[in-house]
Amino acid sequence: MAPPFGSLAPGSALLNTPRTIRAPGPGRLIRPNQNVHRFAVFTACCTFFLLIAGALVTSNDAGLSVPDWPLSYGSFMPPMIGGIFYEHGHRMIASFVGMLSIVLAVWLWRVYSRRPPEERWLRWMGVAALGAVVAQGLLGGLTVLFFLPPAVSSAHATLAQLFFSTVASIALFTSEWWERSSLRVPDLRTPSLHVLSVATASAVLLQLILGAAFRHKAFGIVPHLAGAVVVTGMIFWLAGALKRRFPAIPELCFAARGLHILIGVQLLLGGAAYWSRLYAASFPQPIPVMVALTVTHVVTGALVLMSCVLVTLVCYRIVQPAEAMIPAAAPRPSAAD
Repeated sequence: MAPPFGSLAPGSALLNTPRTIRAPGPGRLIRPNQNVHRFAVFTACCTFFLLIAGALVTSNDAGLSVPDWPLSYGSFMPPMIGGIFYEHGHRMIASFVGMLSIVLAVWLWRVYSRRPPEERWLRWMGVAALGAVVAQGLLGGLTVLFFLPPAVSSAHATLAQLFFSTVASIALFTSEWWERSSLRVPDLRTPSLHVLSVATASAVLLQLILGAAFRHKAFGIVPHLAGAVVVTGMIFWLAGALKRRFPAIPELCFAARGLHILIGVQLLLGGAAYWSRLYAASFPQPIPVMVALTVTHVVTGALVLMSCVLVTLVCYRIVQPAEAMIPAAAPRPSAAD
């Protein structure tokens, strides 16, 4: 008879078998659901492609190429010419991502209803993602019906990036690494990485809102430029803290390198995109170089936000504030004892 789970040595082959993790309670083994994880990754990739399609609509001034909603010129498939190609193509990809979100929400609900109670919260992440994509579609419709109001258009663009980060977070939560990770390290510095990572992700989100407002002509470039300075400083602060405090932890060092690369690329793309906008100002319609640089800048911003969100989650997973690592002191015996 096989030995019980609790009697296995920490280095035994069974415990080190890929995709096998400890489950709450003695005598149980569970395997992470790899299929739902892969589907979440696929949904995140499709969402990234949707962000590209949406940025192409704005950069090509094609937002009102289709004046009605939810149909396009009263049909499901209008002639795919001119700006209609970008606008209706964006709607088709959005519909596909919406269907993926329904499947993901149902799948998560079914799978995690059978998991231990402390893991069932992930069902609501799928519901939140589905609610976000529904709200995103409604904002897109309002954008068309009310002729591109800056506030609605900016909210539409921002929610798309939040949805992308949400689906990427689901992919992380359903990953084998998340379920198997048992590393806990103390953070002895201040501010703690928890505080620093949340502040950085919040600053990036605010910066993306400012960028969306600039693209949709709510106000000028100055707030976005000021936000870029703040975000750059925050990301370098966070990445530096990760490398200095935990140089021997591969996940955190990889996160620091990734943040450095992304913010460097994003700064270069931001300058190039603004130059191309100034250069193309006298042209009667958007030119390819301006469209390419602007779209790349927008979607890289989405990658920066997603990366900051995932880094925050990883920090909460394996980094503990120093006070949380100190066990409570044992009570002193009384004189009567």
